[in-house]
Amino acid sequence: MNVKKHTSENNKVIQLYKNKWNRKWFIPLGMLIFILMVILGIKYHVYHNYRTLASSGNEDTQSSGYIPLGDRLLKYGDDGAYLLSQSHEILWNYTFEMSNPSADVRGEKAVIYDKKGTKMFVLDKNKPISDMETKFPILQAEITEKGSVAAVLQDGEKIWINYYASDGSVIAENQTRIENPGYPLDMTVSPGGENIAVSFLMVENSRLISKVIFYNFGDAGQNKEDNIVAEYQYENIVIPQIIYLDNTTAVAFGDNGYSIFKGIENPKEEVKETIEEEIVSTFHNEKYFGLVLKGTGKKEGYMMQLYSPSGKKMFSEKFEHEYQSIDISKEMIILCDGSKVRMYNLKGILKFDGIIGEGAVKNVFQMSSKRYMVISENGIHTISLK
Repeated sequence: MNVKKHTSENNKVIQLYKNKWNRKWFIPLGMLIFILMVILGIKYHVYHNYRTLASSGNEDTQSSGYIPLGDRLLKYGDDGAYLLSQSHEILWNYTFEMSNPSADVRGEKAVIYDKKGTKMFVLDKNKPISDMETKFPILQAEITEKGSVAAVLQDGEKIWINYYASDGSVIAENQTRIENPGYPLDMTVSPGGENIAVSFLMVENSRLISKVIFYNFGDAGQNKEDNIVAEYQYENIVIPQIIYLDNTTAVAFGDNGYSIFKGIENPKEEVKETIEEEIVSTFHNEKYFGLVLKGTGKKEGYMMQLYSPSGKKMFSEKFEHEYQSIDISKEMIILCDGSKVRMYNLKGILKFDGIIGEGAVKNVFQMSSKRYMVISENGIHTISLK
């Protein structure tokens, strides 16, 4: 009898312990599920609306160019440039005359140049730094983080690859000719200014030939012929674009794929990727590069892909909507089609899908996590997603 009594009491104790154990873990488990739902809700939440924080409706946005400079906006046109804060305060302005102004920004430095003209202006987010006059018309110019400028100039059949200090003085000049190595399709300079890479196109014995040539105007290229530290040749391929992601990584985009080059003193082609689908668009920032591929057959629409500097595919996302432009701005991939705007984060997750009520959109720039500056046909607008 005593044994049975003790057994019954023991069962009650065990059951009571189990109930306490279940209650003890039920609350944390419920909290964990709730927290997980909140995290997933934030991660996959898509914004559809926004509020306007500031607006400048009397801007001539159609004939002007815009590009972020630090946390501010640089506007440039044929009669000058000015820097605008996110609250639309003009911080400084600079007057000049250009026929076809274009601009490039790296960090907090910018160059504005007259395409097929001879004027260039170097500036940063605080003030204009210098102006310079080139000997021959400018085809393209890019700036480094230090404010030095690489430029491609054309003098008839002669092509000049020149490098200028931020004060306008010439650091180096290199003359080539259109017949060899060809006509320059694109040029890029490494952020630190160590290397300049140029994509050339030429025809030789009825063959279409592209060349990617790396110039170094520092110690590495001093004893090299024409300062060339690496050269690559491709047949029946056009390479219309070449970029530097960082000081040691360049990416060349061909009509059938891309190549990744690594190194400074002797850049090596470490990745050569052939793409079977049609490459519709490319986009990049200082950390990643991306492609938009056209679907074929049953795979209608588009495929957006993002890659790391090593060529690792970060994501591949299919979409079917049309678009007129695609760019990376800070942490967002932004596609515009008239007044319709879609934004994806760098994991390929849709974060905004909506209509901008200020008219057809020309540019959208991310200034902070939820704050953007929108250039539309009706002016400049600072908005916040909601």
